[in-house]
Amino acid sequence: MRVLLAGATGAIGRPLICGLKQHGHSVFGLVRSAESTHNLTEMGAEAVIGDALDVASVRAAVARVRPDAVINELTALPRHYTPAEMKAAAERDTRVRREGNVNLLAGMRESGVRRYVLQSSGFWYAPGPGLADESSLLAVDASPGVAAGARTYVELESTAFRVSEIDCVAMRYGFFYGPGTWFTNAGDMGEQVRRQQVPVIGAGQGVASFVHIEDAASATVTALECAPGPYNIVDDNPSQQRVWLQAFADACGAPEPIHITEQEALASFGADSVYYATRLRGASNEKARHGLNFRPRPLEWLQSRAVPV
Repeated sequence: MRVLLAGATGAIGRPLICGLKQHGHSVFGLVRSAESTHNLTEMGAEAVIGDALDVASVRAAVARVRPDAVINELTALPRHYTPAEMKAAAERDTRVRREGNVNLLAGMRESGVRRYVLQSSGFWYAPGPGLADESSLLAVDASPGVAAGARTYVELESTAFRVSEIDCVAMRYGFFYGPGTWFTNAGDMGEQVRRQQVPVIGAGQGVASFVHIEDAASATVTALECAPGPYNIVDDNPSQQRVWLQAFADACGAPEPIHITEQEALASFGADSVYYATRLRGASNEKARHGLNFRPRPLEWLQSRAVPV
């Protein structure tokens, strides 16, 4: 299968290209400039110049590649995970996701491409009992940053699923961890927990769903041939903030995280941090286990711990 990958240089790009190549697919990576072509070539993909924000450029790229499928992993996230950098990057990241989605769909319709695999979110479900399945609503009425992100994903999915001639698979990923992500010993989150900059907030009862970056990539390869629809791509270990954060700190050789009240966190870190720590809802991967034969590895920090949800 000829696959056009938009967002090929992001965190999931390298393991995804590797997985696609291992399954015999020909991979073409959409890049904005010639400077990015060397890295793609090293990974075994052919670079195609095109600006995701320019519909004519995207249409030309799709027409040139003539792919059997398009995978959209477009983001404009900052290199470092800090509240200031995330806030600064938010506007462009949202624009890249929204406009890139529309432009890729336009190019696909014009060239008759039917299979579309779209990055979405499995960690911004609205609060509710138990783990969220794919029929659950996203948290569009949450704290400002979370609500804005959730609305973006709702828009991306609804836009794609409305195109009747395209079979869309929405990959609702959990928080990425592993090589090239923020959640590693050597990554930004590892450094921040060693500095005790990531506190347990309130009761720390917000439930997070993670997924190893290589497991996410593997599921995405499988999504090229599965039934259309949304799938939660999360591991089997949804866990409360007070649990996963302590385990992550232990794995990073960090001191025990400090504990602060919700009021203190609101004043120091803002409403989104409080939401993540206290209101986040974990997701179920049951549909992906059946529909994608998804078998994620255990969350490495929690393998020796009992995990309440």
